[in-house]
Amino acid sequence: MTPVRVINQHQEQLGILPTHEALALAREAGLDLVEVSPNETPPVCRIIDYGKHLYERKKRQKQGQQSHTVSLKEIRMRPKTDTNDRLIKMNRAKGFLGEGHKVQFTMLFRGRERFFKERAVDIFKGILVELGETVKIERHPAIDGRRMTMVVSPAKTKAKGKVAVASGV
Repeated sequence: MTPVRVINQHQEQLGILPTHEALALAREAGLDLVEVSPNETPPVCRIIDYGKHLYERKKRQKQGQQSHTVSLKEIRMRPKTDTNDRLIKMNRAKGFLGEGHKVQFTMLFRGRERFFKERAVDIFKGILVELGETVKIERHPAIDGRRMTMVVSPAKTKAKGKVAVASGV
């Protein structure tokens, strides 16, 4: 059999051993012999629990992929929504934007409210004024049947080290 470099479960090198001896050591410890570096000469094998090895490798891959995924959050309201309720919804939207999510504002119309769409446009303009420069508009207010939607996303922030100097001379 081919010789392999063996590392035991305590991360100690046992040296270069024949494969059958390495397998016997792994069975004796109640673990598996896993080839971790097949391209080396001789190949490197570890005595470890293979299931645990797979779990940790999968976990490391997930950590590398866990860049923030942007999702779309929805804030629903109606033209008759009271000012204080709208403020609560705005605070919720600011929280979502602070976390880096896009926010879709949806104005739902019922019955005769459909005829007063100017009020909804004014509310959306007020929302944009309140959010200010912290957002950019992904989708301008548009009417689709009984609803009007607008999508905003967090604006890219400028580098912290740069400070704009206004010359008022």
